[in-house]
Formats: sequence, C-alpha cells, structure tokens
Amino acid sequence: MRDKGTDYFENTRRATHVQRQYAIDNPLKFNGCGPRCWGITASDGPGPDTVKIEGVERQFFNYIARGVPFGPNGGTIAPWAAVASLPFAPGIVLPSIEYFVRELHLKANNPYGFKATLNATYAATFGSPGGWVSPWHYGINQGPIVLMIENYRSELLWRLTRRSSYIVSGLQRAGFGGGWLQDASHARRS
Repeated sequence: MRDKGTDYFENTRRATHVQRQYAIDNPLKFNGCGPRCWGITASDGPGPDTVKIEGVERQFFNYIARGVPFGPNGGTIAPWAAVASLPFAPGIVLPSIEYFVRELHLKANNPYGFKATLNATYAATFGSPGGWVSPWHYGINQGPIVLMIENYRSELLWRLTRRSSYIVSGLQRAGFGGGWLQDASHARRS
C-alpha cells in the first residue's frame, strides 16, 4: 500500500465508496440496489436457482463469496457489509442504516439485529420492500456491526489496538510503519 501512496484506512474508505457506486451504477440492473441499498460480500442468498425475470435469465446463489465488479453477484445485498464501513465513510453509511431500518424494516422483530441479506430481484412477492429477505442471523455478520458502530462512536477498538504492545510490535515486524504506529512507538519510548 505504501507503494500506492495509501494506507489501510484510506483503502477501506475508497473500497466503501466503490461498493456504493457499483450499486448506484447497477450495471446488471438488479432491483433495489442504489445509493442507500448496497453491500456485497460473502453471504447467504435465495439460491441456488435460475429464474427468467423480465426476459433476462438470472442466476441466484446460496452462501457464496460475492464480489464486484466481476461477481458472482446475483443482486443479493448484505446490510452488515455497509454498516461495518461506518467509521470509514459515515456520510454514505448513515443514510443506508436509516434506509435498512425505516424503509426495509430489516430490524423489525429481529432480536439479533439486521437479517443477513436481502434480494429484491429474486422475488418482490415476499411481502417485504426488500423482496426476498434471509430468514437467518449470523453472528459473524452481527459482530462487525456492533464493533464498527462503537468504533464510530468512540474509537474504542482503535484505541485498544494502539495500546496493545503485541499488535504494535507485530505490525512493525511485518513492515508496517507511519501513521498511528509511529505515534505508538513514540509513546512507548517516552
């Protein structure tokens, strides 16, 4: 990353904006994708199934590592992927959280947080504004939501990471430097 003149934080911020822009551009014309409904990552989905929708044969996957721009995709959105980007791009993530809660009702009657995924292209006849909505909750999805919301609120995780001599030393031994690592090294010597 150093050769590219960037760091982890900036790379993650850029990747977050790319994810959202892909949903806005929506080159495969999936229903529901847009500026407030985005988030593509490894997740469950409504498949396996292949369905012809409005003259286009669409392939839907179950749990798979989804990706953009080269897929596989299938139009499945994982809200947690957007929410986990909150500390890196709050200006685009906060409107998405509001959309997931207030318009798609992905938290309603869900004691564990958001449902794992949704797919408005698969079938809009599911009685939900998001179309197909996963019946499942995954702790591996909920964990990053809780951690990144707290990180956005208080930077608790980043502060704890900076204070851990094991993490600081490990990153430095791996060749990382600068940024907060430089500050952490200075603080330990003082």
